[in-house]
Order: sequence, then structure tokens, then C-alpha cells
Amino acid sequence: MKETVQIGSRGDFGLWAIEVAKHIVSEQGFELAKAARDGTEDEVRAAGNALGQAITNALLEVYDGLLEEADAT
Repeated sequence: MKETVQIGSRGDFGLWAIEVAKHIVSEQGFELAKAARDGTEDEVRAAGNALGQAITNALLEVYDGLLEEADAT
């Protein structure tokens, strides 16, 4: 999910956040559920950490974009 999105309003941000959340849940959430059902404790922990990292990456992506925008003005 590396396409550039122009966020010009709170509504745009909301739509972006929903799409990113759907993407994260469809990938990482499925892996976590599968690990919880069939995996070991270590696999569940790893899948949970991957989910947390995906959320962190998305938040940092927004933060970096805000900094780039502030530097451009």
C-alpha cells in the first residue's frame, strides 16, 4: 500500500484511515486469527507484533507526510 494520497481535509484523512485499517486488518488480522487458531504461543505473539508494527508504520507514514508538508510551506 505505497500509493501517494493527497489529504486536504479531515474527511480525506478519515477515508484514508479507513482504507489503511481495512488493508491492515485483512492482512495482519487474518494472520493473527490463524495463529490464534492453529499456532503456538510464539506464533500468536509474532502475529500480534506484526499487527502492531503495521499500525505503527501507518501512523509514522502519516506523521512523515505531515512533516514533509510543513517543510514545503
